[in-house]
Amino acid sequence: MRLARIASPDGVAFVSITDGENGPVAAEIAEHPFGTPTFTGRSWPLADVRLLAPILASKVICIGKNYAAHAAEMGGEAPADPVIFIKPNTSIVGPEVPIVRPPSSERVDFEGELAIVIGRPCKDVKAAQANDVILGFTVANDVTARDQQAIDGQWTRAKGYDTFCPLGPWIETDFDPADVELRTELDGEVRQRSRTSLMLHDIGKIVEWISGVMTLLPGDVILTGTPEGIGPMIAGQRVSVTVEGLGTLSNPVVDKP
Repeated sequence: MRLARIASPDGVAFVSITDGENGPVAAEIAEHPFGTPTFTGRSWPLADVRLLAPILASKVICIGKNYAAHAAEMGGEAPADPVIFIKPNTSIVGPEVPIVRPPSSERVDFEGELAIVIGRPCKDVKAAQANDVILGFTVANDVTARDQQAIDGQWTRAKGYDTFCPLGPWIETDFDPADVELRTELDGEVRQRSRTSLMLHDIGKIVEWISGVMTLLPGDVILTGTPEGIGPMIAGQRVSVTVEGLGTLSNPVVDKP
C-alpha cells in the first residue's frame, strides 16, 4: 500500500494512493494509517491535492556513517556498531517545501537517505522480527550545517534546524529495501549514487540497535545513513533524492530572510 498525507480543499488527511481510470487517486483513511486502515469513502485525484510529509513522527533517529565510503570521505573509519543521533520532529517538511539555509551557517549539505517508518510501539526488537514493527519506507534528506557540525563536535544544532528533514513523497508498505539504488541530484546533476546493499548495518540490525536503547512509537522515522558524495547547496538550487521503487523527494533551497 502507498500511504501519504495530503492537503486537500477539505483539509489534511492520511490517504492511500491507488491507480484510477484517469490517473492516481488519493483515498481518505479514517483516523490513522497504522494496523489495518479503514476508509471514509472520500477521495481526490492526486493532481488536485498537495503532498505533505507522509508522517508526523514523535522523533527522528538517524544512523551516522552507515556506508564505508561516506565514513572515509568524512575522514574516519566505519564504526563497528551503529552510531545514532536524533533530529527534532520540527525539522520535518514535505515534498517541494523549501529547505531554509540559516544565516549562521556557511555550508549546508544534502544527504540522501532511505528512511524506515515504525508501525507500532516496540522495544528490544530482535533483528529477525524487525519487519513486524515496520509500517513501511520513505525517502529522506538529512540536511546538515556541515560547518556547525565540525565546530560543535556534536550534531544537534547542525542537524536540527527547521526544514532540515525533508520526507516523502509517500510511504511504501510493500517494499524490499535490501538492494535498491539511492541517488541524489543537485539541479539535475547526480551527486550521490549507491545501493542500500552497501549499508554496513542492515535494516534488521538498525531496528534492533535503536529499540535496545529507546522505545519506538508508531510514526517514528529512522534515517538509515547516507552514501558518499555529500555536498553543499546554495539558494536557488533544487535537491532531489530518489530511492528505486519508492519515488523522488524534491525540495528547493532558499536562504532565510
